[in-house]
Amino acid sequence: MELNSVTLKGRANVAKLTIGGIVALGVVYKMKSGGKASQKAGPFPNIKSTHSLVAKHVTADKWAKLGGITTKTSGFTLAKAIACAVDFDDQHCGIYAGDADSYEDFKTVFEPIILEYHGLKADFKHASDMDVTKIKGNINPYAPVKSTRIRVGRSINGFGLSPGITKEQRLGVETLMKSAFAKLSADLKGNYYPLQGMQESVRQKLVDDHFLFVSGDKNLISAGMEREWPEGRGIFHNEAKSFLVWVNEEDQLRIISMEKGGDVKGVFERLARGINAVGDSVKSESGKEFMLHPKYGYLHSCPTNLGTGMRASVHIDLPGWTKEGIDTLKKRCEALALQPRGTRGESGGQTGITYDISNKHRLGYSEIELVQTMIDGVNTLYKEDLELQKKHGLV
Repeated sequence: MELNSVTLKGRANVAKLTIGGIVALGVVYKMKSGGKASQKAGPFPNIKSTHSLVAKHVTADKWAKLGGITTKTSGFTLAKAIACAVDFDDQHCGIYAGDADSYEDFKTVFEPIILEYHGLKADFKHASDMDVTKIKGNINPYAPVKSTRIRVGRSINGFGLSPGITKEQRLGVETLMKSAFAKLSADLKGNYYPLQGMQESVRQKLVDDHFLFVSGDKNLISAGMEREWPEGRGIFHNEAKSFLVWVNEEDQLRIISMEKGGDVKGVFERLARGINAVGDSVKSESGKEFMLHPKYGYLHSCPTNLGTGMRASVHIDLPGWTKEGIDTLKKRCEALALQPRGTRGESGGQTGITYDISNKHRLGYSEIELVQTMIDGVNTLYKEDLELQKKHGLV
């Protein structure tokens, strides 16, 4: 994870831009008890990301019908949902949900975006499967895999999602998770580190371990996810630093299992146990469960993460593919339903011969299917890399 930061002034300027854009739309919020509120929509927004899915699916007719609606859970609006596409000209998707209500209240916008982004038909239905015994094989032990990391997102019923969550709700999530973490045992037992008031020695250690998430992402700021930063945010990790939970970042919870080497099956087994343990602990503390939509699977703030919300990845050396070129590797990964990145993250670029290889899909496939796809695909890339090394005279 690439660590970076911006100044308080910079964050404030982007926040002003977003707030100003919303106010300019003329949407006035007034909640009614018992459900969503609705009134006349303001002027149609100027969507700067003209090639985004938002620009395609937020039409004048839909805006007239949905632009004046505010959701019950967090008072979220369509204007807030599409803030990134309005503020910036580089968005592909460009929309976030502020609560579970958003996916229903603004369904005529969200559903076509979801179907187009994930390449699914209207009658699809997501199914989850975390049964680790169904995984066949593992990464080839001779493959030069440096590390394995699998993460999912989870959201708790009754609270807004990060773009719309109120201050009180965010603090409520953190308070609930502090109690839930205290119930974890055995190899999952660990400590929670709140970002607010964090000691410098603790902060530096988390930076050194590449565990710390930071502020400054323009999309998260524009979408409202860095309001009252850093209040209500924090990081949990177990003693072995192989099981982590981020609290109130892009999602309410990002649950992560990781370790050195290529034991994908072992990392997934720990993740599955950790998700169950956290979910059971949350339910015993509050009676609440994770948001699970009958069609979209586990709900997340970004519709690109719906379904499993899972990214299973390895860092692996591919010198042969490096000689072939990154565009050739991307094309091969596409055929294997994989996604290659540089080890410095989604936008960090690529240096050297080490790549982050992960599953491409999130929705419409079970967790087991995606992990199996990643294992099989990485083994294929490694086998082909050996031949490419011969081709380019590297061995």
